Amino acid sequence: MSESESESQVERIAVVLPDGSELEVDADATVEDCAYEIGPGLGRDTVAGKLDGDLVAKEEQVYDGAKLEIVTDGSDEYLDVMRHSAAHCLAQAVERHFDDVKLAIGPPTDEGFYYDFDDLEVDEDDLLALEDEIEEIVEADYDIEREEVSIEDARERLEERDEPYKLELLEEFAEEGDTVTFYGQGEWEDLCAGPHVDSTGEIGAVKLLEIAGAYWRGDEENPMQTRIYGTAFEDESDLEEFLERREEAAERDHRKIGREMDLFSIQDVTGPGLPLYHPPGKTILNELSGFVTELNEEAGYDYVETPHLFKTDLWQKSGHYENYQDDMFVFELGDDEFGLKPMNCPGHATIFDDHSWSYRDLPIRYAEDGKVYRKEQRGELSGLSRVWAFTIDDGHLFVRPDQIEAEVEAIMDAIDEVLSTFDLEYEVALATRPEKSVGSDEIWERAESQLESVLENRDMEYDLEEGDGAFYGPKIDYSFEDAIGRHWDGPTVQLDFNMPERFDLTYVGEDNEEHRPVMIHRALYGSYERFFMMLIEHYEGNFPLWLAPEQLRVLPISDSNLEYAREVADAFDDFRVEVDDRDATLQRKIRAAHDDRVPYQLIVGDDEEEDGTISVRDRFEEQEYDVEIDEFKSHLEAERAEKRTEPDFLVN
Repeated sequence: MSESESESQVERIAVVLPDGSELEVDADATVEDCAYEIGPGLGRDTVAGKLDGDLVAKEEQVYDGAKLEIVTDGSDEYLDVMRHSAAHCLAQAVERHFDDVKLAIGPPTDEGFYYDFDDLEVDEDDLLALEDEIEEIVEADYDIEREEVSIEDARERLEERDEPYKLELLEEFAEEGDTVTFYGQGEWEDLCAGPHVDSTGEIGAVKLLEIAGAYWRGDEENPMQTRIYGTAFEDESDLEEFLERREEAAERDHRKIGREMDLFSIQDVTGPGLPLYHPPGKTILNELSGFVTELNEEAGYDYVETPHLFKTDLWQKSGHYENYQDDMFVFELGDDEFGLKPMNCPGHATIFDDHSWSYRDLPIRYAEDGKVYRKEQRGELSGLSRVWAFTIDDGHLFVRPDQIEAEVEAIMDAIDEVLSTFDLEYEVALATRPEKSVGSDEIWERAESQLESVLENRDMEYDLEEGDGAFYGPKIDYSFEDAIGRHWDGPTVQLDFNMPERFDLTYVGEDNEEHRPVMIHRALYGSYERFFMMLIEHYEGNFPLWLAPEQLRVLPISDSNLEYAREVADAFDDFRVEVDDRDATLQRKIRAAHDDRVPYQLIVGDDEEEDGTISVRDRFEEQEYDVEIDEFKSHLEAERAEKRTEPDFLVN
């Protein structure tokens, strides 16, 4: 065979581009090679790539059938790449300033980046010096060079530099004969898979934010390391905007407001991640629960209750023991092993299994405000956002396949009512079958088609998250935006073919044969803790009237008006009302009520007492005099019933 004939038979593969078209390239082509095949301009602009959704270096080799996206400086992922490079600059700066520091990991995050170090003691003053050093590294515009080396060479380098954590990663993730990559800039290099920008000069504005402790690999049995958080943006204006949002977020921090309003506490005596709800906080939770209870009862749900504790036989049957054991609280009691429940669904499946059902009985809808327990790492616990014990406003439906669409429609109606009640803008995504899944192709295709049909019928815009479904079925995920532009994961609707199979759940069909129901998981809030946390920060503690732990406060101008103030409070006894009977000036009482975030203040003095009226002041510091008590009471009843988001009696 001639050389030209050999060249003509070079193996070719095809990659799939975002528009669904295929690009044929040589089998050894890289992401960057593919970009040049598309066009020389795109090739020059390529910073990194995404292969089947994973962010990779532009030097990464593609493979047949891969879904390929090219990342340039105009891509959403570019910020992640730049922040990863900024993390390397931080590590380089630390090693310039401190001796014998051991490097751990330094990934990008949603808001910036961090790097973990061992044998490092730093304080806030050191961060300023490190920022200056990072600025010098950026200004030096070092080329960031990628080097591929053998495992043996990598091991030798890391042993010579005495980097035990990098060696541990190398031994865990690499096999003999493989190669790994180092990225170098100036005198410094790091074992890293990338991707990175081409030079340090491409890194924009950098700010170091805080110092924290973190266990190596998140395991409390491992050494505590020093974590330095930072962020990076393409320009100073974006950085300043972020810092302003961060400052506002700190003012809205639910832990800070929770203390100020006496909503909850997490104390050493209870253990980490186990919140105690104080009366004001429990009042709000009761209102949230009551709202969902109304929606559930209207939708035909039956309330059930399951214990906090089950034998692990149940968790083995459901698959949680296999998949969640490390995150469960498990202990022995006598000859039996028990586990605190990490989810409510196996208990609901057990209740369903305790009966015989006909196709006419379905759908069966169970609801429970069920407390669950998950053993998160201590370093990951944070206020109410991540806890050991939390409550889910859980719902599980057992339906015939032909009922899926109608039930999902009804669930989405309820979710829409919840989110619109709180004035939350939201986005929706359809998550489809992942690589590891259970169930036949036919069932999955039908289920995905039904969820897609619901979204199309509702004329909803949605993202398609291919491969992001649960292993047991596709799902519709909601995310919503709070008052300062942060996005939160919200309600979800999930189809489940796995649990009915594991529990051998059946119903008798019209043909008198046994059939397998489909299980639908849904939560309108998610967890009460996470949703409560979001509401605290979204409203900055200024809850709508219907949620406010104290809805009204009566302020007597003087002690002589105290008796009338109590009469006024009695007139509003259908609301949460207090009388400020302290020996204090009116201005001090007004300020206290404002600081306590009470929606309305009712001021009563000699004139009001003589006329049998009140003066009404709202949280916006607007005031109206000579208000008839019955008039204001009627307004409050309407404002509460309609769950209005702001006090609006004095709004024109």
